[in-house]
Amino acid sequence: MLKLKLIRRENESTMARLIVPVLSIIMAFGCGWIFLALSGYLPAVVFAKMFNGALGSPYAISETIVKAVPLMVAGLAISLAFRMKLWNIGAEGQIYMGAFAASGMALALGNGSPYVIIPIMMIAAFAAGALWGLVPGLLKAYWQVNETIITLMLNYVAIYWVDYLVFGPWKDPNSMGFPLTPIFSPAAQLPTWGDSRVHLGLLLAGIIAIVFYLVVQYTRWGYEVRVMGESSQAAKYAGMNVAKNIMLVMMVSGGIAGIAGMIEVAGITHRLQQGVSPGYGYTAIIVAWLARLNPFAIIIVAFLFGALLVGGFAVQIVGVSFSITQILQGTVLFFLLAGEIFLRYRLVLAREEAV
Repeated sequence: MLKLKLIRRENESTMARLIVPVLSIIMAFGCGWIFLALSGYLPAVVFAKMFNGALGSPYAISETIVKAVPLMVAGLAISLAFRMKLWNIGAEGQIYMGAFAASGMALALGNGSPYVIIPIMMIAAFAAGALWGLVPGLLKAYWQVNETIITLMLNYVAIYWVDYLVFGPWKDPNSMGFPLTPIFSPAAQLPTWGDSRVHLGLLLAGIIAIVFYLVVQYTRWGYEVRVMGESSQAAKYAGMNVAKNIMLVMMVSGGIAGIAGMIEVAGITHRLQQGVSPGYGYTAIIVAWLARLNPFAIIIVAFLFGALLVGGFAVQIVGVSFSITQILQGTVLFFLLAGEIFLRYRLVLAREEAV
């Protein structure tokens, strides 16, 4: 009898690693094309509207960058944990905790020097995100508790904690009932370039990407992270402290995601509000995987997904729901994960001996 079998590849093809993400995007847009056609829309018109809305003018490009910045930082945060095969699905909650801590500092310090307030906000955001990453890291390191479930559940704790604050003790009495804190002082707001909303967070994202690359590639700790990502047993045999590194990686991953929250409140909203992150932490998972965990590729892919988000808002003008953006994101992830199977395995037709 003949039977299809998956045989693990000894080496992954470099060309395939480049082709699979590209094909994932093409096939996702192909599915989006079919969905739009079946829904009675002209796919070419909708996609053209998305392109023009995201990249068709200097203003559109600046808005795309604004949406891309938190995706860049959150994608870098997640990729660090993923390199060690730690499935940090909690970037969304870590973003919220970073936004909460940064907002607390901004509201408490009031007016002052931005050279003091901004760094304090960043440190507080990193600490809050790191704490939110340490909890699942600690449970994973010493009791082998599944970090995927814990990080996912902690997202909701963080989101509802922020909701409690903006509906309760931190609510601005002049907000006319809206769940918002008072606006930050100018000293707690990130400077912008020209008349656009593009802020200093873009530079911070670039710096984090460079530091990420240098640390992972050229430091002893980065080497240990890479080894543990390949085989925790080999790392233990080599005398590496696996438990310590699990906690440290989850803390740093959570801390960087917390900085993404600080960037959003200090650079865009200038206050803490309900829904401060419209799912950046979840979208960052797709960004990190599509970029193959490469820090510089994450910057590029985040820009493309920022364009997808801005384009999704633009198509609402022609009556298309913003949900088309979520559909495209979901199908990209689906095809990307499917492609991972064929990167690691070969599909062969083998003969099965009769018993």
